[in-house]
Amino acid sequence: MKKYFILLLLYCLYYNLAFAATDTIQVFSPSMHKQIKNLVIIPDHYTPAKTYPVLYLLHGYGNNFSSWLTIKPDLPQWANTMDIIIVCPDGQNSWYWDSPRDSTLKYETYITKELIPYVDSRYKTINQKRGRAISGYSMGGHGALWLAVRHQELFGACGSSSGGVDIRPFPDNWEMDKSLGRYDENPHIWEKHTVINQLPLIRPNSLSIIIDCGTDDFMYKMNEELHRQLLYRNIKHDYISRPGIHNHAYWDSAFDYQLLFFHNYFKQEKN
Repeated sequence: MKKYFILLLLYCLYYNLAFAATDTIQVFSPSMHKQIKNLVIIPDHYTPAKTYPVLYLLHGYGNNFSSWLTIKPDLPQWANTMDIIIVCPDGQNSWYWDSPRDSTLKYETYITKELIPYVDSRYKTINQKRGRAISGYSMGGHGALWLAVRHQELFGACGSSSGGVDIRPFPDNWEMDKSLGRYDENPHIWEKHTVINQLPLIRPNSLSIIIDCGTDDFMYKMNEELHRQLLYRNIKHDYISRPGIHNHAYWDSAFDYQLLFFHNYFKQEKN
């Protein structure tokens, strides 16, 4: 391993390549009265003399803020290539809602009202929706679409990979009843907290959207339905379906396409 790292370092020096700076920061959440860890990746040539777009990446259920580097080890290289800041917050198993039942779960408030202002105050960011995007995988795909659709003043682009975009078929899974209550007792709450029911909120030309899902993923049918609903409502979006299941290998590959999508979005908005 050490020999491999030395060879890699020499290769980067020879071709004038650079490593992005990766850091873990703790941000205090007043709404939840606790510190929350976040992975931040800064491009190597970061300078206070310019401003940078920010891509927020949300993890899936059972993972944490550091999972992104396990799933996509080349993420720092993407930050360098795209010349952007990447922020990966720890969402625990929250589904990125503000729970109507549990006051200790306010991750929508955390990301939109606490984390984003903190990042914009600490780093030289483009503090406008044209310089801000959000995406995620699985639970994080749900969370990214949930937050972007509900906060179109903050995000200009969003994505989801293998996203749990319709929670209703899974009333007993992934601790969702901890946030929303039992489905059979609170169906109206579940209806209000599923992404596919948020589409009427999308304003024309307000969001650049990319969605993907593997054809052998157990969430494939709901993503197909989301695609159909977006088409029905004439909401412009990119949709990719290809062979794959609900796992790290699929997301590693899928985010090559998503990162290119966001790179083109930021480039277009800059011009």
